[in-house]
Amino acid sequence: MLLQNRAVFSLGLRMCSTHVMKGPLTDTARPSSDMSEFRKAFAQAKHIAIITGAGVSAESGVPTFRGKNEKWRKWQSQDLATPEAFSRYPSRVWEFYHYRRELVLNKKPNAAHLAIAECEARLKKQGRSVVVITQCIDDLHQQAGSKHVLKIHGNLMETRCLSCGEVTVNRRSPICAALKGKGAPGPHVADAEIPVDKLPRCDESDCDGLLRPNVVFFGETLDSHILTNVEKEMEMCDLCLVVGTSSIVYPAAMFGPRVASRGVPVAEFNMSTTPKTEYFTYHFQGPCGTTLPAALAQHESEAF
Repeated sequence: MLLQNRAVFSLGLRMCSTHVMKGPLTDTARPSSDMSEFRKAFAQAKHIAIITGAGVSAESGVPTFRGKNEKWRKWQSQDLATPEAFSRYPSRVWEFYHYRRELVLNKKPNAAHLAIAECEARLKKQGRSVVVITQCIDDLHQQAGSKHVLKIHGNLMETRCLSCGEVTVNRRSPICAALKGKGAPGPHVADAEIPVDKLPRCDESDCDGLLRPNVVFFGETLDSHILTNVEKEMEMCDLCLVVGTSSIVYPAAMFGPRVASRGVPVAEFNMSTTPKTEYFTYHFQGPCGTTLPAALAQHESEAF
């Protein structure tokens, strides 16, 4: 299974799995919840990688694909986030993403986002680095002030043209006139069945191609350039934090364990344990907005 997961990482294929791997990559004791010990590792680290998932955004009110938000209308959210669904039902999929865009546009960074951004800015002045590797498709990390962000699943506030390939930042609300007031998630809401020529279209001259959200659908490959940068960060970091992620979406689920296999301390911050908890040095349970600010606060060894 480990070799299969490494193959998924190298291919950059976005997949969801509930398979629990047997046994950690290294012979480690049960993860510690001793914050003072983590803080010692934090004080010594020069290159910190912070892997974030939907749990971080959820604390800002952004719904995830899990739990009570697993369905949109009568469909599984993950079944709508596929290239096949967009090809067959572009209006339905655009309604779904319009709903998500409108929600995100009204959200603000929470204490976890702000703690990460503040830590990055502070440590940069000390010649140390922080990189955020996020599965989140919102832009709350950037709103909080994070500069070094690798968005492996794309950006909900960008569009990509299916004809010319142009990628554009797009924060319009609504993104097109036909989607105004559409996208309500109730189970009895009927599809709007918007004609394709009324869905978001490309603004490039002589194009007018159909736009899609610039996100990585399930079953698609991740951007190879971003994935290469992620691998470099995984090899360089001397401390890794895995924050607010279920650790079941690949290849991101393997990032933390890969770092741990090098003997580098990895700390998990989550509301509960995950299939990868046993691989890590530390586990801190609770809301990320509560646990993370204390973990990333200025250490007494830092120059004032």
